[in-house]
Amino acid sequence: MTTVDIDSPYRITPSQIEQFERDGFIKLKDVLSPSALKHYGDEITRLTIALNTQNAPLEERSTYDKAFLQVMNLWEHSAIVKEFVMGRRLGRIAAELLQVRGVRLYHDQSLYKEPGGGITPAHADQYYWPLASDRAITAWVPLQAVPADMGPLGFYARSQSVEFGRDLGISDESEEKISANMARHGFEFACGAFDLGEISFHLGWTFHKARANVSRTPRAVMTVIYMDADMRLTQALSAAQAHDRDQWCPGVQPGEVIATPRNPVVFEGAAG
Repeated sequence: MTTVDIDSPYRITPSQIEQFERDGFIKLKDVLSPSALKHYGDEITRLTIALNTQNAPLEERSTYDKAFLQVMNLWEHSAIVKEFVMGRRLGRIAAELLQVRGVRLYHDQSLYKEPGGGITPAHADQYYWPLASDRAITAWVPLQAVPADMGPLGFYARSQSVEFGRDLGISDESEEKISANMARHGFEFACGAFDLGEISFHLGWTFHKARANVSRTPRAVMTVIYMDADMRLTQALSAAQAHDRDQWCPGVQPGEVIATPRNPVVFEGAAG
């Protein structure tokens, strides 16, 4: 195994699969080595800085834009990032947690929360996704350790079945209404630091959010969104979903499997 191994299997236990299906998320220790995170993280950071188009001062931005610098589909801009995004270790974990035969890429995105960057309001990712089932998952990959003051991601355990708030995109309104609903119904908010090499996986309908970055260090995170290799496109229910359809599923019609050059299969072979 090389020091930048991103393909060998990471053992997932039946109890961890049960935990993920119950809670809608899981955090796993020591998934990637410090050497791998440094090797790929340097290139991800370089591209995020080069491709970022957000130049307004923090105080002049919207709540959404204060939350993070966001660059999508870095894999199309760099052979090194493509190698990372297509890594079989993360893909295999995603397939095993989803309990599907394989996964393909929906898209990737880097999420850099600047020093002084604001909260990431409560939301569910699948609000944006025109996907026909809930078998979609985000790997949240910190490129360094993320202590509490840097704004680590937190999750509302078992919230993936809650329908209230699914029609709210990331905004002040989503933070207020979803957080209040979660508290009203007693959903536990699980939020803590991430060790170096620790990665979280969450379902598209699991509600989550992150606090502000009050440290002096940027919170550098890469995310990869995987979906069932047999995922079909559904009718877009909003302008946001229509935008995602056109960006990440080009040419696919509702009811068809999302099998385009932008959605390659990352891993096959898991037991569904």
